[in-house]
Amino acid sequence: MAPIDPSAARRHLARYPLLDALRLRRSRRFNLGMTMDGGPLAFRSRHPPLPLSEDEQAALAFAACGITGHALVDLAYQPGGGGTIVAGTLGRTIASGDAIHTVAVFVSDDRGTWLLRRPQDFPPAEIPHLVELAGRGELTELYRRSRLKLSAQRTRIPLHPFYNIDVNRWSLFAPSSTYFLPVAELTLLYVNGMLEIFGESTAAFVVDERAGFRPAGLGRFARSRGGHLDDDPRHERVLTIQQLEALVSEFTTIEQGMVLQNLALMTQALGLGGFPHWAAHPHGWLRALGFRMAEMPASRYLGMGPVLRLLARLLRRDPPVPCALGLERDGEPLLVPYCPPYQPSMAAAVKAVVELKFGAGGIFRGAAGNSAWRESETIAAAAREPSQAAIDATIAYCEYVYRRYGRFPAYAPPFRTVLGYQAGHLDLDFYDRYYRPEAVSDAQRRHMARWHGEEAG
Repeated sequence: MAPIDPSAARRHLARYPLLDALRLRRSRRFNLGMTMDGGPLAFRSRHPPLPLSEDEQAALAFAACGITGHALVDLAYQPGGGGTIVAGTLGRTIASGDAIHTVAVFVSDDRGTWLLRRPQDFPPAEIPHLVELAGRGELTELYRRSRLKLSAQRTRIPLHPFYNIDVNRWSLFAPSSTYFLPVAELTLLYVNGMLEIFGESTAAFVVDERAGFRPAGLGRFARSRGGHLDDDPRHERVLTIQQLEALVSEFTTIEQGMVLQNLALMTQALGLGGFPHWAAHPHGWLRALGFRMAEMPASRYLGMGPVLRLLARLLRRDPPVPCALGLERDGEPLLVPYCPPYQPSMAAAVKAVVELKFGAGGIFRGAAGNSAWRESETIAAAAREPSQAAIDATIAYCEYVYRRYGRFPAYAPPFRTVLGYQAGHLDLDFYDRYYRPEAVSDAQRRHMARWHGEEAG
């Protein structure tokens, strides 16, 4: 075995061409120590499993969600310009709607499970040093400062459907693999968006499609009744709750997709194997990670009316549905939504979002200097908080949803998983046996020598 030169491996990683990462990125699943029991690709590895090193995990974690500095938020801040929809001023390796960073990433291997903290989870005084570490390429130290250990064991869920699907069962949770799971928190983006679209400029109006398309708590704000929201469907500003929540869900899903794409590109640059896969069970991963859980009858979860709810109970077709409320450790909230039980009410939740942006320590007030702007005072002076009418309409809507459906959002719990990503050391024997030479790139061929001081094979 040759001596390892970690600095040489890191320099090679820093110089790896982006175009090569894009061109050579593939899902590669077969790791050292794995077995595929049957079928035309049946194979048993002759090598023991090899876990990822801390340096390798750190590079992947940085690609997934590393803090990189201040977001530019180069927007129009005059009245009606829309710039004040921003709810954060920090940036990561992935884009995020309104700079909110809805997605938290969990990392799990045979040694434990960790939460990678988002920018808003750090004390502001720590951010400059984290950005400096990223700028110097000290990714392992950044990883150590960013992760919070939740468990001393690998977190996993059952392999059978619908926790998983058949195509992934043979390869998931392979010994020594590292698992990355993005988890989206929907409520901050949701409430923040409502404050924007219920303003006088957009003046959107929302109806409840599961209650005869009547106003979703917004009747007194309808323009037809003297309010400021445009309830004339001919003007194309009327939405259903389902349409609105689909937009929120899609925004956060795209953010999770960026995490996965960055993981795939970094996997290629490192010369590892990895693949994204189904992780969309509505509560399986959240329960496994230790989220605080609650239950509600299926009839309530599905928004059934009184008659159908009664019928479901009489027919014994009303099982309890688990819902994730938030993640805590030793009483400390780690990942919590802007809704009860972590807010006294939805009115309090809306006011908390306004405070986050326009309170004394908000990003457009006392914290405006913690940004990329040269003249933050000028922008803070120009940034106007939502009108009282917009705030009142947002409160009315959010309270209606929570009262009618027993949770917020109405169609899903406030946390969502879609896909996970598993990374590991490839068994090149498998690919040499079954694939043409170009299936494995030079980065994979030389990984063991560069990162572990030994030749593969």
